[in-house]
Amino acid sequence: MLIDGSTALVVGGASGLGAATVRALSERGAQVVIADVDVERGEALAGELGARFVTADVTDAEQLAGAVGAAAALAGGLRVCVQCAGIGHAERIARSRGPHELSSFERVMAINVVGTFNVLRLAAMAMRSNDPAGEDGERGVCVTTASIAAYDGQVGQVAYAASKGAVAAMTLPAARELAGSAIRVCAIAPGLFDTPLLAGLPADARQQLAASIPFPPRLGRPEEFARLACEIVANPMLNGEVIRLDGALRMAPR
Repeated sequence: MLIDGSTALVVGGASGLGAATVRALSERGAQVVIADVDVERGEALAGELGARFVTADVTDAEQLAGAVGAAAALAGGLRVCVQCAGIGHAERIARSRGPHELSSFERVMAINVVGTFNVLRLAAMAMRSNDPAGEDGERGVCVTTASIAAYDGQVGQVAYAASKGAVAAMTLPAARELAGSAIRVCAIAPGLFDTPLLAGLPADARQQLAASIPFPPRLGRPEEFARLACEIVANPMLNGEVIRLDGALRMAPR
């Protein structure tokens, strides 16, 4: 899919991996719509880049449909959708004070799994009506965000690992189903990245995390995630794949 001139929707695009992806797509000539619950950051980024911001919670079907509709209404229709919205969570299954809270598990699944599927279903529906483009007749590309926790979940990560495992698992069946509509689906499974999720940790903790990565021995940079997202969009043979982006990291149990 040619990025230059295409309309892209980045969900969770106000900060972190999403904001880097917004910048990368804009730099490559895409017309970008940012969807996020963080209005202040989203509007600031949109104003800086000449993009458009729409308030949208991935668990709110009506809000998200509005964001997808705003992108689909632009010239050429919605061609690229990158879903970066999600939350982390740490809690043990059985603790001295009692079992894992069911409500917290449900919240993680609602945002990370149901939210991702909500983005995918609405974006794919909008893309189906696009005119075929390029020599392969593509109508659209959807990129979701899993995590290496889907494979290497640590102690206390049962909710997060389960949610990201679900995102990884839906990738291939979604790609197979949407192939008939000339829509590709891939997921990126990042490792430890320098995002707001890790920014609150003490400096020594961040250094220890960075040192655990074989090579390069540092935290990933959001722009590296964004670069891969753009390559997925641009390379028509990338389809149905979950791509680890982790510097060969395999997380230990703790």
